[in-house]
Amino acid sequence: MNNILTIAMPKGRIFEEAVVLLRKAGYQLPPEFDDSRKLIIEVPEEELRFILSKPMDVATYVEHGVADVGIAGKDVLLEEERDVYELLDLKISYCYLAVAGLPDTKMNDVAPRVATKYPNVAEAYFREQGEQVEIIKLNGSIELAPLIGLSDRIVDIVSTGRTLKENGLVEYERIVDVTSRLVVNPVSYRLKDQKINDLVKRLSDVVEVC
Repeated sequence: MNNILTIAMPKGRIFEEAVVLLRKAGYQLPPEFDDSRKLIIEVPEEELRFILSKPMDVATYVEHGVADVGIAGKDVLLEEERDVYELLDLKISYCYLAVAGLPDTKMNDVAPRVATKYPNVAEAYFREQGEQVEIIKLNGSIELAPLIGLSDRIVDIVSTGRTLKENGLVEYERIVDVTSRLVVNPVSYRLKDQKINDLVKRLSDVVEVC
């Protein structure tokens, strides 16, 4: 197993775009790779092993060494603050974190509430603005919170802005741009440096061309 490089990847859009990059970088991934429902996919001819997970879990797998490297959104890395090295901006799956809410509404002066699945990022942002807020952690349908009076604002990922618009919300502030990054476990980086550096070089060449 020492020759196998294990890569953690999130399901969905990032996975699809990362697979395209890997193929452009010369990695021979089988056609069925795209449609597989497996959570662990072996590609022995490339000495690669893929773990497919939820986006928030990728950095955790890498930190604990069950994956050598991973592909994770910058939003996850900022929120989770895991002990991993960030090696490369893959410049895929672009989006950004933003503050949003109902139009023409102000924050509650007494106890402003912010709903988000990024409590650490949100708290740090409002603290930098000199605002003390109550953070409400939600796991999904963040846009619902202002509509039902649960919060004054939300902090969430914005891609096209369509979801905000369809739910009658507007963007108030942009916090940070987000792209997907290649991250590595510090121990794996020492033990498998040649294989990991080769991966970084091949992906870097593709990213620069794109």
